[in-house]
Formats: sequence, C-alpha cells, structure tokens
Amino acid sequence: MVHCLTISRSIAWKTFPGYFFPRLRGLRAKSSAPHIDLQLSTAAVSTPAGDSDKLQNNNLKIAEKVYPVRSHGMYLEQFYLTCLAHASYMIGSEGEAAVVDPQRDVDIYLKAADEQNLKIRHIFETHLHADFVSGHKELAARTGAKIYIGAQANAEFQHVPLTDGFEVRMGAVRIRALETPGHTPESVCLVVTDENKSSEGNSCEGISSEGKSAQPSAVLTGDTLFIGDVGRPDLSRTHTPQQLAGLLYDSLHQKLLALPDTVMVYPAHGAGSLCGRAMRAERSSTIGAERLTNYALQIASREGFIAQLTSNLPARPDYFLEDAEINRSGAAALTDLPPLPAISPAEVQGLLQQNANVNVNVNVIDVRPGDEFAAGHVPGSINIALSGQFASWAGGILGIHSKPVLIGDTEAQIEEARLRLARVGIEDLRGYLAGGLAAWQKAGLPVLKTAQISPQELNQKLRDGSLRASDVVDVRREGEWQAGHIPQVPCRALDTFPQGLPTIDRERSVAVHCKSGYRSMIGCSLLERAGYRNVINVAGGFDAWHAAGLPEVAEQLATA
Repeated sequence: MVHCLTISRSIAWKTFPGYFFPRLRGLRAKSSAPHIDLQLSTAAVSTPAGDSDKLQNNNLKIAEKVYPVRSHGMYLEQFYLTCLAHASYMIGSEGEAAVVDPQRDVDIYLKAADEQNLKIRHIFETHLHADFVSGHKELAARTGAKIYIGAQANAEFQHVPLTDGFEVRMGAVRIRALETPGHTPESVCLVVTDENKSSEGNSCEGISSEGKSAQPSAVLTGDTLFIGDVGRPDLSRTHTPQQLAGLLYDSLHQKLLALPDTVMVYPAHGAGSLCGRAMRAERSSTIGAERLTNYALQIASREGFIAQLTSNLPARPDYFLEDAEINRSGAAALTDLPPLPAISPAEVQGLLQQNANVNVNVNVIDVRPGDEFAAGHVPGSINIALSGQFASWAGGILGIHSKPVLIGDTEAQIEEARLRLARVGIEDLRGYLAGGLAAWQKAGLPVLKTAQISPQELNQKLRDGSLRASDVVDVRREGEWQAGHIPQVPCRALDTFPQGLPTIDRERSVAVHCKSGYRSMIGCSLLERAGYRNVINVAGGFDAWHAAGLPEVAEQLATA
C-alpha cells in the first residue's frame, strides 16, 4: 500500500531556489495525491538523478516495469527504460489495452499484455519523439492496433489524428486527448478516467471523495509536463523557441492546470533526459504537487515564462531532428536489421588508418567500462560504456550516420550495444571487432593506455604548478558547473565536442573530469583520437573532489 507521494525538490532548486522560485523561497508543499494501490516490481536499475553519469549497476537488462496500478476497472503500468530516461505505458480494461509512447523494441508490451490477458488495440504517441526511435509502427503491424497521434504531426503512416476532446473507450476506461502544443507543435496529453473507480480508498486523509461523476485518475503528459520541469521548446523546424514557449505556457495553464489536483501525472521522460533540464527523480506526481513545486509553473507571466524557458537551454544533439523525422514516417522493425558482421583486427586497423584521410571518419566505439578502457584499448577508439546513457551519448557525439565498429568483451555486450544504438536510430553499423581487445593484442597490434589520477592528486598538481587550471577540462553541463566547480576551471561541456574540441595546449598534460567519471572517459578518448597524447582522467570526478573537501566555487545564476 502506497500512501500520498512525498515531494522532493530538484537539485537545481536546492542549489538556487531564488532562480527557480523567486517568490516562493522556503516553500514546503504537501502532495494532494490520492491513496493508490500499487504493485511494485523490482527495478533492474535505479534511475540516475539529474545528470548522473552512470547507471547504478552494470546490469544490461535496463528496461523495467514499474508502477502497475489496479483499480476496479483499470490496469496501468509504467515501463521505464533507464538508459534513455524514457517512460512508456500500458493501460488496460476488460480485455483491451492501449500502449502509450512505445520504445523501439516492443516485445516487452506483447509479453505484458499476454500476462494480463489483454489485446493491444490502441497505440498512442504523445508527440514525434526526438531523443529515441519509437516502435509504434512495428507494434501496430504485430497487433493490428490503431495508431493515434496529434493532428499537427503530419504523420506519414496510417493513423488516427488526435484533436481536443477525441476519446477512446476500453471497457471501464476512457482516454481523452488534450492538444497541448509547446514542446512540439503536435504534442498531446492523454487524460485517463476509470468510470468504475470506487470512491472508497481513493483519497488521502482530508481530501473529500464526494461526487458521483467519475473524475480523471491520471494524465499522461508526454514531454509537455515533467516531474519538476516542462518540455524544452526548441525542437521544431517550423516554430521558433519563443513561439513554442508561448504555446507551452498556454497549454499548461489553460489545460493541464485546469485538471483536479488529485490527478496523477505520468510523463514520458525522467531525470537525465535532454528533453528538459531540471527534472526530479520521481517517476510520477500529481497536478497539485506540480502546481506547487514545479519551477516552470511558478512563473507568473507569459512573457517571463518565454524568457526563462528559452535561456540556458542544454545543447540540442543534431540527431534529435532526424529521429523526429524517422518517427514521422515510422521506423522499420528491428527484425529487419541485417546480421552484424565480425571484423578481424587487421581490418579494424585498416579502417582506423583511413582516419588520416580528411574525407573519411571511421568511428570505433569501445563499450567496456571506463577502467577497463583506461587499462588498455585500441588506439583511436572512443569509450562510451554500456554502464551509462550509452545510446544518447553515441547519438549526440557521433550522430546517427556514424557507421561505428563496436568493441566489447562478450557477444552479450555487442548485442546489447546494437539494440541500444537502434533505439536512437543508429542502425547502419560496420560490424564488431572479432574477439575483442584480446584478439587485437594477440595479433600484435598496439594498445594505448589512459592515465588516471585521484582528485587529491589533481589538487596537488594544481598547487605545485605541474598542471594549470587551463589544463583541466570540466565536461559537465553548464548547470552542473554553475552549482560548483574547481576554481578557475571553465565549463567545456561534452555536448559541445561535436562542434569542436576545447582549445588546449598539445604540449602539456590535460586532466579531464565530469561528475563521476563516465563522461570524462568519453572526453579523454575523443582527445586521444584527435592526437593528444598526455590525457589524464580524473577518477571519481567532481563528486569525489567535493567529497574530499577540496576547493570549489559556485556561480550565481541570473534570474529571468
């Protein structure tokens, strides 16, 4: 039995309450969430909080089912894909089911429907997703379900256009569409009502349960409203960020905030996603809780909202707009992908030597953990470990047309890497290094190592002058850097590396750090590939620096 949700605040709000809540310092809100029966399944991997570098264990089975919710006539389950911070949903009643915002690999929904004795009849997309490739087309082909998407999407596959008030009924459940443009022009939210919901046991102490008409139970908000945040407004080819931010303000205040405070909020993304910037780690909330604690909903004027939502945005990966176009037409089934060829060490070496030609850029991704990469790796390879948000970084750093070669220790790592790359649209791979690094070494080919030092060692080098602040590269994002950084060390976010590497003295050593070590190893490998030979990774990152009590400074964010 789970009682009313307690509401935590984002890291950003804790650090800069005046920036996010200029008029609400010291706010301590209580949730008005209803009392809900939840059956919790064990999470395979915990959600990374904020911009966490690493998933919290190395289990590769990162798709998980959480929050199965049952009432008298409705079944609702959230499926959370930790590596993409993506939430999808299944709603069922009286033998029928609807899937909302499905991930690329759809077997998880077919299995869940079978377990619940449901037939998938409806597939909803809340918008054209930009950070991943959706499985809506494959799921429809395998189930015969209809696909529903916002009328403004101009979708090229067979679909039912969603407009305000459009409803789908499944047994006791009613799903009503709200057009909520802002994150994208075609964005919709889905209001879910259980017509058979009993008033008994569905309210927290002090909340009235009177009233005979069925009230909405939940709203699936897509990327319009997150937990502690709202969708970024800069992902459209047809609208300016200012235009979308204005539409988003209207959608939030005229439609979502018009819902009762007790309505549960289920978004399409969580903390760590680039679709927002200040999401909390919870997977659900209520309209009432967000009304009181979400920084974006505290901005009183439309003009102020537009100004704040269009400033300090994180870098937008180039593949975002491409993924949206893939989703507009619908992706091919994963089963259509050809087998991945094995490539010999000599062939991989030949491909890497082509990088000397300015017209050729061969990308080799080593998916092993950072410490293993540091101990020895193929020169010119890039370390993007499976232990973190692997696919997002691969797409953001290399793009979806990069045709990478994969290096891993096991076939399971290669298979997992291929699936996760396909989730963001990287489907055309050259192959994988047969036998991994062991085969490379057995062939007598050169192996490169990356030096690692502790934060204490870095501090000593800064004190004795063997390293200068300009020799340190902090690859965290701007908001993280603002909250605290090593004195005189600027922010050189990893997101910006595709536009150009930081200007660094090649004759000197360079130390790279991030939050905990995941992104810094990506940065180290990119610098090494560019010809830097004195690259050092700071083990443990700024988290370890802070824990050791070493000098740091924070920046004051400007208010909107």
